[in-house]
Amino acid sequence: MANPMHIDVVAPEGKVWEGMVESVIVRTTEGDIGILTGHEPVMAALVPCAAEVVTEDGRREIIAVGGGFVAVFHDDISLLTESATLASEISLDSAQKAMAAMQKQVDDGDMTEQDWRLYHQLEAQVKAGQRYSQLHGQDVM
Repeated sequence: MANPMHIDVVAPEGKVWEGMVESVIVRTTEGDIGILTGHEPVMAALVPCAAEVVTEDGRREIIAVGGGFVAVFHDDISLLTESATLASEISLDSAQKAMAAMQKQVDDGDMTEQDWRLYHQLEAQVKAGQRYSQLHGQDVM
């Protein structure tokens, strides 16, 4: 096993998750990026996604990330995000229903900036909840 990297997932309310990891996959505005030990320094804009981290003991953690930035420098990774929720804490059914309820506003173009933030947060939660279900063969909450 390669030397593990350190990651911090930080949202406005504080640190959501941190740990030592073998790999990280996130979605940027340019597409998915996989990060392994020795990755070149990079900073990129994130889009709402289900960030997937493999911990040093082989566990997979899925985190709903609502946009923001990823920074990598000397095997230290920072996800600075507008919102972050651990997939194990997401109610997939509730997130899907809330997104569906907002769909008319989206279709009508009647969204405030705050509405868009909520919609993107829900979008990330749905993606994370679905990925968590795939990995664990069960629905979240």
